[in-house]
Amino acid sequence: MRTRVAIVAAGVVVAVVALLGVWFVTKQFGRHLGLPLASRTCTVEADGRVVLSAEQMANAATIAAIGVQRKMPERAVVVALATAYQESHLRNIAHGDRDSLGLFQQRPSQGWGTPEQVQDPRYAANKFYAALKKVKGWEKMRVTEAAQRVQRSAFPEAYQKWAADSEVLTRALLGHATGAVACTVGSKPTMRGPAAAAALVESLALDWGLPDLTAPTDLTGFTVPAADSRNGWRYAHWLVSHADDHGVKLVRFGDLEWTAEHGTWAKVKGGRAAPTQVLAEVFAAT
Repeated sequence: MRTRVAIVAAGVVVAVVALLGVWFVTKQFGRHLGLPLASRTCTVEADGRVVLSAEQMANAATIAAIGVQRKMPERAVVVALATAYQESHLRNIAHGDRDSLGLFQQRPSQGWGTPEQVQDPRYAANKFYAALKKVKGWEKMRVTEAAQRVQRSAFPEAYQKWAADSEVLTRALLGHATGAVACTVGSKPTMRGPAAAAALVESLALDWGLPDLTAPTDLTGFTVPAADSRNGWRYAHWLVSHADDHGVKLVRFGDLEWTAEHGTWAKVKGGRAAPTQVLAEVFAAT
């Protein structure tokens, strides 16, 4: 009996080791073998560190951009991100308490909009900022107090636990840090070619209100004008945040570039981009 037990235990150990070996090889070499990587994550480092999924990162970037477009103070972006963190964990969910929906769990029955509208991240963010702006003295409130005045949650203190992470995201997404958003995307982009380029231009215009952007025909040299370094990093970080859902292959600003191949920022080889332009490329059509 002991011998049989020992044999079974040895077999289990061998199986576990084999599985770990497969996992390690896939993780280390999967990109080079053309295999899709399961992990699509984004790391944000700006006087703190936050790790999000690609979906969460894209939503956070849009929330921040809408805040800037509305000329809201940075504090408002922190409050908005903390609220979406608590309500949906930065996911655009199609369910919730009673008829609550979307990033901010806004309720159509309470006048926030139609179900379709409140599940549009841009619409939802705009509605949140509009409601926050009406709260007298929100700028001097704690994050959780300002959020609660808008949301009227049954758990009014719940938003505060996301304040620190939201501050990190805000610093990065509003351009206070360089190369602060780094995303690892899948080897099979959601979009490619002209469709990806056109969608990227449209999303940039909707999120940031950037006029006169046009999609490139050759998928190279796609530039976004930036008035200064801070604006450049706002757009660069937004582009990386939306890399997975828009098929972004490369983002370059100043002497740094991010590539989908490596998922990190590195020094540009053989020159640097113009200081007033962010360069982006999408994956070519197959």
